[in-house]
Amino acid sequence: MSHTAITQMLSANAQWAKDVERLETGFFAESAKGQSPHTLWIGCADSRVPESVITGAKPGDIFVNRNVGNQVRFDDDNMLAVLTYAVVHLGVKHVIVCGHTECGAAGAAFGACKSFVPGRTPVTIPSHPADSPLNRWLVPFTTLAAELQVSSLPQKEAIPLLVQENVKAQVNNLVHTEVIADAWASGKEVWVHGWVYDIGSGKIKDLGISQGPK
Repeated sequence: MSHTAITQMLSANAQWAKDVERLETGFFAESAKGQSPHTLWIGCADSRVPESVITGAKPGDIFVNRNVGNQVRFDDDNMLAVLTYAVVHLGVKHVIVCGHTECGAAGAAFGACKSFVPGRTPVTIPSHPADSPLNRWLVPFTTLAAELQVSSLPQKEAIPLLVQENVKAQVNNLVHTEVIADAWASGKEVWVHGWVYDIGSGKIKDLGISQGPK
């Protein structure tokens, strides 16, 4: 069985490690001593949005949590654990929620919201069981799409709007977590930001919704 992609990744890693050590001797030995990232990135799992690559960051700069649709959910222990560790134990100064254009989750939510029935749990991906992990995960996204009434818009207008509004909603969720509220109450300088990455241009748009200590 051929595993060309895997072989290429391992080969590229070996070359990358060699190049980094040549350009910055001792980088990996220093990294092994511990981490002090300045930012927590909450982004989409989309393979086209690698946070360190698109921001030109080095290993050790960004702590990461990625999921389908860059969601911040109060019932997601994984995200909350990452947020707690980043803010409380690592002392990150910035938490970024980053969505992106051409988002599959947004496209699915847009399609599903057309048949949304208030009071009934939406099924975003009809080819999967209603109680499948993917459908359960996408319920808030599809509900947001229905609340925004994006189904009345052309898809080329609806998806970008939904992507941005989803980021705004997740930033709002983030600032209402106990972790961020406690950090601000204790005087920690933690800032929350909302960004959208444009896959077609490679550029990041700051939505101008940053929030910090009151």
